[in-house]
Amino acid sequence: MHLEAALKRLGVEVRFDAAGRNVGGTVGNFIARLPGTRSGAPPFLLCAHMDTVGSDVGITPRVDGDVITSDGSTILGADDKSGIAIICEVLRVLREEAIPHGPLEIVFTICEEIGLLGARSLEATELQARAGLVLDSSNPDHLITRAPAADRLQFTVRGLEAHAGVCPEKGISAIRIVSEAIAAMRLGRLDEETTANIGTIAGGTAVNIVPNAVTVHGEARSHDEGKLRAQTDHMVRCFEEAAARHAVTLDGTTHRGHVTCAVNRDYDRLFVPEEAPIVQLVRRAARTLGREITLRRTGGASDANILFAKGIEVANLGTGQREVHTVREHLVLSDMVRSAELVLQTLRLHADGLSREPEVEGRRVSCTR
Repeated sequence: MHLEAALKRLGVEVRFDAAGRNVGGTVGNFIARLPGTRSGAPPFLLCAHMDTVGSDVGITPRVDGDVITSDGSTILGADDKSGIAIICEVLRVLREEAIPHGPLEIVFTICEEIGLLGARSLEATELQARAGLVLDSSNPDHLITRAPAADRLQFTVRGLEAHAGVCPEKGISAIRIVSEAIAAMRLGRLDEETTANIGTIAGGTAVNIVPNAVTVHGEARSHDEGKLRAQTDHMVRCFEEAAARHAVTLDGTTHRGHVTCAVNRDYDRLFVPEEAPIVQLVRRAARTLGREITLRRTGGASDANILFAKGIEVANLGTGQREVHTVREHLVLSDMVRSAELVLQTLRLHADGLSREPEVEGRRVSCTR
């Protein structure tokens, strides 16, 4: 594996965990450790994810000045190859310049794009670091410290099949129940903290049969637990009320529409206080580079949500990726360099234990194209 060979050349101990087996895959999370060179410095975690949304086969990168794009027919994969590249570059500079640092733990996760599955399977007790950075967002001058919690919902609606042309009145359309439920539902952006969406609908067998079963998947997200609970309850109630309105009596037996609702917590929120040590550390590192870091809230989730819930104080730093998950995805190289510089300076200060102001602005790092 390319990453395994590259990090071993840097003197990094590498292994793969059992996450692959847990998700039905062939490879687990990539976990690496680099011993510290500064006595007494605590461990620090750097994390990015290896998978991309959709397939990364057939990507043809193009460099135009400061920007890398695909040829316009595929994604680029900057989400999150850029995070991996930055971490590898930081490790290279640490070694080549003999920069003092504490013990480093590197985690490259699998299956982030399909539900943060790799991070979920990560045994955090095997990690010593209690603080770190996830590199998986856009602007390197932004530090994402807040991300929503989410509930994943599955609705299985049952009606009653009948011939749609001969005796439709003897059936109960599960599709109609679903339509009424969704029509009554609050969806989209509900307020600055809360969103909801119906993502997939599957059901029915033929156009001449009143459909007796439909499965619907949706989600609700919010930075506020009370709002999330209220929205989830509202979505469930819309389905239950729609199903209850439909019934038919045949040969003395009453058949009613029915819905089974399954609600599961997808991930908990990320909420890193402004006064948290990791935030203060990154802000101080930025100031030594003549920059300022803006704390941001996002409507999306990342491995940071899962790691934070596992007791590791992490925030999400930008890497220069833009318009991800589309064929317009691109990567700003100068932003990658800025991100790498900031990570490197953060590690310098972390090794110093914030005991003094650094005397230099921090070495610039390169980005091999």
